[in-house]
Amino acid sequence: MAAYESLSTRLRKVLASSGGSMELEALKRALRLDAERMGTLIEVEEGTSLKISKQDDKEVVLFSCALRACSERGKTCAGDCEKIHLCRYFILGSCNRSPCKFNHDIHTAHNLKVLKKNQLEALTVNELLQTLLQNDPSLLPDVCSHYNRGDGPYGSCTYKSSCNKLHICQHYLQGSCKFGSKCKRSHDLQEAQTLAQLTKWGLKGTFLPNLLNIYRNAGALTDNIAASPRKAQPPSKTEKPSSQKHVVTENTEEICLFFLLNSCNFKDRCVRDHFGLPYRWQVCDKDTWKDIGSMEVIEQAYCDPNSSAPISGLDYNTMTYKKCNIRRLSTPSSVSKPPHFILTTEWLWYWKDEYNIWMEYGGQCDLHSLSNITSSDLENVYLSDKAADIPFKAGKHEYVLNFKDMVQRNTQYGTERMVCRRPKFVSSEDVQKKKSRKSESSKEDCNSLPPHWDKGHIPDAGYKLIPLTKASAEYKKIEATFHRTLQTVTIQSIQRIQNVSLWQVYQWQKDQMKKQNGGKEVEEKQLFHGTNDKLVDAICQQNFDWRICGANGTAYGKGSYFARDSSYSHNYSKRTDSLTQIMFVARVLVGDYIRGNSSYLRPPAKQRSSSSFYDSCVDSESYCWPPKHWRTVKRTRGQKKCKHVAACWCHLSQGLTCF
Repeated sequence: MAAYESLSTRLRKVLASSGGSMELEALKRALRLDAERMGTLIEVEEGTSLKISKQDDKEVVLFSCALRACSERGKTCAGDCEKIHLCRYFILGSCNRSPCKFNHDIHTAHNLKVLKKNQLEALTVNELLQTLLQNDPSLLPDVCSHYNRGDGPYGSCTYKSSCNKLHICQHYLQGSCKFGSKCKRSHDLQEAQTLAQLTKWGLKGTFLPNLLNIYRNAGALTDNIAASPRKAQPPSKTEKPSSQKHVVTENTEEICLFFLLNSCNFKDRCVRDHFGLPYRWQVCDKDTWKDIGSMEVIEQAYCDPNSSAPISGLDYNTMTYKKCNIRRLSTPSSVSKPPHFILTTEWLWYWKDEYNIWMEYGGQCDLHSLSNITSSDLENVYLSDKAADIPFKAGKHEYVLNFKDMVQRNTQYGTERMVCRRPKFVSSEDVQKKKSRKSESSKEDCNSLPPHWDKGHIPDAGYKLIPLTKASAEYKKIEATFHRTLQTVTIQSIQRIQNVSLWQVYQWQKDQMKKQNGGKEVEEKQLFHGTNDKLVDAICQQNFDWRICGANGTAYGKGSYFARDSSYSHNYSKRTDSLTQIMFVARVLVGDYIRGNSSYLRPPAKQRSSSSFYDSCVDSESYCWPPKHWRTVKRTRGQKKCKHVAACWCHLSQGLTCF
């Protein structure tokens, strides 16, 4: 046992002293191990102290650890967390404060305890700081995702030279840029604007020459975690979500419904695509997606599987056009949204009969027996499990539809038929008609709204802010909840957010949860959320989006974090001026939850099921991410004055249930 512990310590030391990574063969030589012993060591240590990554057709061993820097040091941390207490700028190599009020000593009693628990006490200061940088995502500056898409020297970034994020090729940082020196994105970490952003972030000195390697190691560690999450130890009860900013590097293929209705308040910050139709066809020109002409004609032909492509060289099956990749962006599936949502995509399912004619499931036909499943049935199952096998009947025959291979098979004769999924066609004229009908019907059916809402101020679209009187029960309840942990703060005003669309979404989601829960009522809780004042209008208009509003937490997974105590969310409320700050309160519908882990990109599956997942993750019932449904309250507050805005019902459209 002692011999193995010594080998484990040597492994960490060798990896840390080699810049955080090493080729497998070189590591084997450095540790003087044969292939069998090296294989055993990897089997034991993989997932804790190392990860294996493929780089340039070689296996590279990455130094992985759970060590994180405490972001609450000097604020709310009581000193009993399991994170290291060090000055952030000391870690980054740029602290020039003398004296500095934050710790620069890795050998304090607390830090030694943390290092020993992580088996890192043998590392030098520089080795430890290097290890922190590649393992703690909150320490590295974000890469601008907008710069990495679109044409021009700044891509689609509207902030251009004033952007606070790095304008650098994301694929270059990941070691996967296929364009090399011909890439139109920057590959130079020493370029003036990039260097200025790194300096502003605090990265200086010895780490800059090795920064590319640090980013690549960090990216590979994140990819490995996302691909094969391992069972993790639950976080300590005192651990708080870190203050990391999320980076959305993927190019979204979902069109923003709010933009279609001329009401997306996230604007340039929106992670969804902004386009005037519920579909968008694009071709990849080098590394840039560009719109294809005759888009409506292409869409109409695509929607009918019995039609051929209207343009020579266009292939719907391979999604290529003259050897170039093409893609179709789309609004969310209609079955994933409440019925009142317009301009969602209605997907239809077809099978090819013996006459090579595509027939819709559940559709009337004289030639074939009617199936007992419909397109809507299949779409619901497909969205929850894209590898499922679906049994169904048509007349006296029984079949199994396999989503993975997109075929249906007759269980008696083994006959297989091809299956496809296509959208229902919507023309640009249809879009305008639906938008007009939506506007005309916006004030109908007020009976379904909360009884305490002001019926004289129901908005045609968007939301209205309704001031509450201090004598009202609604005001007093919110005031009491807020003052439970922030007694010294005076509330300046409270306003209710009345948003009909989000209220309807909330009711629909509540009904869905109740049905899934066997008819049992869903419990509700009130939680707080601090945010940037620039996002308040967008949140009131169209809800929280964890990729934008969830910028302050990763300790229990990627998502929007909510706290039981207003005093905690106060730390994440960004000041609008010298006195005021912003806060929301959320009334949450509680689902099935589990302790979170920083590696989670979504809550894990229940037991070994691949199609049933937990709704949310928690620490000790104080913080959660990301909520599926909530009631929001907006509050602006400061030293002794607080402007508080109160409560509409809404839900996170892509979300998971928050506890």
